[in-house]
Amino acid sequence: MKALGAAVAIITIAILTAVSLIAMLLIEGDAEATEATDGGGGLQGVPGEFRPWILKAAAECNQPAMSPALLAAQIWQESKFKTSRDTATSSAGAQGPAQFMPGTWATWGRDSDGNGQASPWDIGDAVIAQGRLMCSLLAKAKNSGYSGDVRALALAGYNAGWGRVEQFKGVPPIWFAREKGQAEGQTYHYVKIILALIPRFQGPGMLEISGSGAGPDALRKAANRLGTPYAWGGGGPGGPSTGFCDDTNGYLNGQCSASSTVGFDCSSLVQYAYWPNTKLPRVAAAQYGATSNRPVSRDALKPGDLLFWSHGGSGAIYHVALYAGDGNVLHAPRTGRNVEIAPLTSAMPESDYYGATRP
Repeated sequence: MKALGAAVAIITIAILTAVSLIAMLLIEGDAEATEATDGGGGLQGVPGEFRPWILKAAAECNQPAMSPALLAAQIWQESKFKTSRDTATSSAGAQGPAQFMPGTWATWGRDSDGNGQASPWDIGDAVIAQGRLMCSLLAKAKNSGYSGDVRALALAGYNAGWGRVEQFKGVPPIWFAREKGQAEGQTYHYVKIILALIPRFQGPGMLEISGSGAGPDALRKAANRLGTPYAWGGGGPGGPSTGFCDDTNGYLNGQCSASSTVGFDCSSLVQYAYWPNTKLPRVAAAQYGATSNRPVSRDALKPGDLLFWSHGGSGAIYHVALYAGDGNVLHAPRTGRNVEIAPLTSAMPESDYYGATRP
């Protein structure tokens, strides 16, 4: 996520998410990584020395499923942000906060912090290498055709090796043990725990929201989903989910991306934002129909108003967004992109702008 001009300021948006019981049990009692929150960037609850490197690693990856919170949750599970040789060396020989085996480090390790050596013990080197490896695995997962969350597939590849993901055509089952003598289910639980931990590290969005009422409240709720991938047909009142492809939508580089991407499309994000206080229909055209009796002129827009784009008339509406104030919108733009803030004038073709309503 990035700020769009001086008008978009960084403030704290409260994140109210439920973390699964297994994640809560793992988190309980740790103050160092849970009490400090920071003001923006989509990341919270990480030690200060890790934060810039996690943000950098996420920004350098071109995969929509990558997020700072994913990397932070993974580091927590790998080492709980420990960096000393005594506390961040596993019985199997994995080293550093990102727990690289020497052979894997030889492939992915770089001197990212510029101190003259590439070391799995250096925070910058380790986190950037982790991000580089995860980015590669996310790309493999997206292109694999295997069902399920691409993040889960990538995490399984990080833990057990991509060959095991190929062997099982997905996350290895709970009975799988990476090596003889190891406990079964290690990779399976590794994936489940990290996915459950992600909300804990999802930080405030980069958006100023003031006021109260249905519109601002919906905008705040949607802002908590900044960075969530777009998935055609995915998402709903309960949150993001995998989507589907039809004859023309949901494809990326010739492959059906929606069916393996957990996310929102434009109208499901709007539906999610207003639910349950205002139960809008599922698709953009129907949302316009349900609110068209309350039109809003462009010079009278308020946060949370719905904006629509059409190829011609109310029956051809193809996109909906939430007005975010200061001439910006918050929306889920299209396949291959994430929920983002964009200028109203360029979020979609200006000539297709159809009008706005207030739910």
